[in-house]
Amino acid sequence: MINILSKSLIALALLGGTVAASAEELRLSHQWSNNDIRHQVAQMVADEVKAANVDLTIRIFGSKSLFKPREQYRPVSRGQLDMTLIPLSYAGGQQPAYNLTLMPGLVKNHDHAARLSGSPFMKAIEAKMAEDDVIVLVHGYLAGGFAGKDACITKPDDVKGLQMRAAGKSFEQMLAGAGASIASMASSEIYNAMQTGVLNGANTSSSSFVSYRIYEQSKCYTPAADVALWFMYQPLLMNKTTFENLNSEQQAALLAASKKAQAFYLLEAKKEDAASTEVFRKAGVEIAEMTQDDFDQWRALAKETSYKAFVADVPDGQALLDLALAVE
Repeated sequence: MINILSKSLIALALLGGTVAASAEELRLSHQWSNNDIRHQVAQMVADEVKAANVDLTIRIFGSKSLFKPREQYRPVSRGQLDMTLIPLSYAGGQQPAYNLTLMPGLVKNHDHAARLSGSPFMKAIEAKMAEDDVIVLVHGYLAGGFAGKDACITKPDDVKGLQMRAAGKSFEQMLAGAGASIASMASSEIYNAMQTGVLNGANTSSSSFVSYRIYEQSKCYTPAADVALWFMYQPLLMNKTTFENLNSEQQAALLAASKKAQAFYLLEAKKEDAASTEVFRKAGVEIAEMTQDDFDQWRALAKETSYKAFVADVPDGQALLDLALAVE
């Protein structure tokens, strides 16, 4: 009887050990505040996975508490971090092709952005991520505009002689071509830079303009309206090997959660632009919408600066650019 009982206890202990071993906690890092749409996307994935009850939890480290904003892609690619939600162009130094996911005038509107996410262009970008042991869980683009500390910014002439922050290499090249000086920094650093006079103006996403309270340092805001020059791909990424090492139920729960979060991301991204305009207006900031003529001037400048430089710098740059431009 004792032997039988002992064997039963051992079996239960082994079973318990197996269950415990299958439990997994993933670490997700991002730079955003808790009220930001990107945090909400990450939180939705975490909540949905938890509700699936598959011994998988996602612990979120927001507000750049775990890694600096521009230092999150490499840890994911090396398996030192499980997940991150970042502007992919932050990793343009590691994979120059990623700079095409923040190219002036390449994306027309949010629906066009969604079509890009499901296109052969994005499949080519994902193939490059796979080489880095990274996969996309949630696709998403956010639109944005300009904020001026002392004056409105709608056309290239408006930035001549200004110290500007641009999100990504391509916008930096375009703004430099318009005569601006460039100060590179994460969007979370714009507020202090404008407050201390380091910056005269900046461009970033509508969401970041609000979540980082940049309206407190701005005289004029140029939002993404009928014409939007600025669209930035900001996906939720995961280490590929880590995903593949999850059991099938955990993988299915994570994919289902990501699908739901992606639909939410698109819907909320469309709302962000109008909402940001109202926030700036209520703060007493002047609103200056970009005209089609303004947009055309920027795009003509981008073709001679950003587009040309991208094709020259990236071996398959022209092919990638053609894939992106082919998406209607």
